[in-house]
Order: sequence, then C-alpha cells, then structure tokens
Amino acid sequence: MMRIILALVFLLFLDFEPSLTRGGIDIIYSNLKRIYNHGIKNETSWRKLVSLCDDFGPRLSGSENLENALDWIESVLKTEGFDSVWSEEVLVPKWVRIYEDCELIYPRRKVLPVMAFGGSVSTPSNGIFAEVLVVKSFDELLQKKELAKGKIVVYNPPYEGYGKTVQYRWLGAIRAAEVGAIAALCRPISPLSLNNPHTGVMSYNDTVPKIPFASLTEEDVLLLQRFQDRGITPKIYLKIETRHDGLFPSRNLIAQINGSVLPNEIIAFGGHLDSWDVGSGAHDDAGGCIITWESLRLIKELNIKPKRTLRLVFWVNEENGLAGGEKYAELHKSEPHTLLLEFDVGVFPPKGIGFTGPDTTWTKVKSFEKYIQDFYPNVVVFKGGGGVDISPMMREGYPGASISTDDGGKYFWFHHSHKDTPDKIDLKNLNDCINLTVMFIYLCSELL
Repeated sequence: MMRIILALVFLLFLDFEPSLTRGGIDIIYSNLKRIYNHGIKNETSWRKLVSLCDDFGPRLSGSENLENALDWIESVLKTEGFDSVWSEEVLVPKWVRIYEDCELIYPRRKVLPVMAFGGSVSTPSNGIFAEVLVVKSFDELLQKKELAKGKIVVYNPPYEGYGKTVQYRWLGAIRAAEVGAIAALCRPISPLSLNNPHTGVMSYNDTVPKIPFASLTEEDVLLLQRFQDRGITPKIYLKIETRHDGLFPSRNLIAQINGSVLPNEIIAFGGHLDSWDVGSGAHDDAGGCIITWESLRLIKELNIKPKRTLRLVFWVNEENGLAGGEKYAELHKSEPHTLLLEFDVGVFPPKGIGFTGPDTTWTKVKSFEKYIQDFYPNVVVFKGGGGVDISPMMREGYPGASISTDDGGKYFWFHHSHKDTPDKIDLKNLNDCINLTVMFIYLCSELL
C-alpha cells in the first residue's frame, strides 16, 4: 500500500514536468532513500563541526581565526572531488575587542561581567565613573531624559522575541546619546541569561556623540533596577577598549557540482562562516556551514548527478555587515539562479522549509512536502523564507528559502555569547538537518 501511495504522490509532478517518466520518479525516490539512510549514520558532520569550532574558535570578520578557518575548509574542499572550488575577495570591517571592565561601586562593590557590542567605541583611557539610570523602554528614556544627562543609561527591556527586542541593541547607543548620556549598557537580547552577557552588532549616528555601549548580564541589570526602584541611585565604573582597523581583505568560499542537464541554472546554498568573537559560533553559524557543506558532499559521495548546478557558498561578514552577501550578488546576479537557500537558525530538530518566490514556483515547492514527509512526517513547507546573506540576491528577484528548526526557545540562550559551543549541538539533530537540506536541494534541482 505504501508503494502505491508514494507512486501517486510522485505522479503529481507530471503536471509540472511533462518529461518526467515513471522511471524518473523511481530514481528520485530511490535517491531520497539513499540520502536518508546514508545521512542518519553520518559521522563526518560532527568531526567537521568540532574541528571548525574547537581548532579555530571564534571567527569575527577581519580576524586571523576566520582566515585560518577559510584556509582549512578550502583545503578540505579540494580533496572532496567537487567540480570546482574557488574564492572571491570581500573587504570586511575589522573591529577588535581589547579590554573590558565593569564594577558596581555604590551601594556596594560587585564585579559586573560585561561585553562590548560589536562596533562600540572605547571609553576614555581612565574609564568612566558615573551614576546609572535604568529604563525599560525608549519611551521611558524620553520621559526621564533630564535625568539621563551625564549618566550611564542601562536598558532593561522585557524580552518580547529577538526581532522586537533587538532594537535596544541596535539603537541603544544613539538614543542614549541623544539625551546626553555618556555611555550605555543593556541586558542580553535573550530569554535566559544565566549570568552571561551577549554581544551583537550595534549602530551609531553621526548627528550625536558616539558613546561606549555594552551588554551586562540580565541578573546584574535586574539588580540595578531593584536598587533604583528602592530609591537608590547605583554608581558604576566602566572601562572598554576597542579598535577599528578599517577594511580588511577576506573572501567568500565556493564549491560546486555542475548540473548534468541544466548546468547554467544554479541552486546556491550555504551559511556564514564568520561569528562573533566569543564562544566558537557553533549554532551561529558553524552548524549552518557544516549542514550545507555536508549536503553537497553527500550528493558527491552518493554519486548523484544533479540536473541543475549545486553551489555551496560560505559567506563572510554576516554578523557585523553584509559584505559577503553583497559581493556575491555583485558578481553573480546576472547568472540564472533557480533558488538560493541559507541555513542560519541553529541546529535543532528540523520542522519546516520556508520559501519566498513566485506563485508558480511556490506550487512546486509546496508539493515537495509530500516527498519529505515520508522521512520527516512533521516537516511542513510554508511561505516566507530567506536569510541575511541571500537577501541581496532576493532583492534582485531570485527565490529564497531557509530551513526552520524547533529550538524549544533555546537558540537565543546561546546566541552571540561564550556559551555558543559544540556541546550545545546534538549529532542526531545535525544529521537530520543535513538530510532535510540535501533532500530539498535535490528536489529543487530535479523538479523546479
């Protein structure tokens, strides 16, 4: 009975691909089974993840760690037998974290773990000693703007999801400077701190002074809030030393298997190799890089001949810019891309595939759900997919996709912090994400 159902499912594609024969259907499904059976036993994926994270550590744009990781990946790619491997130069910003110190001075002494946000300027060389004003929103800051002058503004917004709450990290220094603050601090953009500050990119505006901006732990921000609520004005000492070294030459790294029937039609997929300069960027986005890398390698290892060209891209400078994605679009926007996919959601059980593109393509992509559910019954295909690095190509009108995972609310526990390390990743989840990604890429190659 199952074989009959599967045959009927595959026959649905005859409306989209008139030349697809029953033999072609059998080949596609046979390859999906081979991918799944081979992928669930994959151990190479874990070895690569551990090597990338442990041997090279954090990989901020412009760092030696990132360049060494690129060298290592390129050397391995060249041994794996792909049709071509190459790199394309990208100029990336180089920001360096040098020294950080923060201490509560009044009403008692306590060392406060602190982490500068990416791009922050330094404090004066002797640091800053100032009173604190804690606010829960930008509106409260405006209401108390007369109290903010000459103080260190500390943001204590409730976590209402990353997309909404991240505005305090992105705009916090600007808003504080506008009301005369001399520095700013913020609780982590995370639902759970566990005494762990988180970093991430921030912004400045040339119309107001550039003031130092950093993350405290949630626990310490709440401590400052409680003091203030009791009528006590805390005082802290803050010293941050950073350096901006301008632009630095890096590169996107690319590997490709040429299409057997439509080699000029490209399916590009990948993750961003850069990470923040803390932890080792296991979830964000070493996992995504390994998942897409292994997807291409499994196609090669299983001797599957894709109809369209499959192109793996390791983008750089996603975290504190978009130079890698912009450079890719600059160089490749005239090449016909059937689809672009980015994996950058953390390595957890896969739950879906998001797609953004024309309705005619959406209809085909949605029908892939039936194929995939034979292996992953809970995975759905839904509208709305993409990624930061592929956004420049999507602006050019190309379809975009992304894998979604069920993180149980945990991804932002580790995100942009010292805790983003390989021990937070489960091998089964890693291999399931690889399987789903390679299955989807293969179906797109054959049936779009």
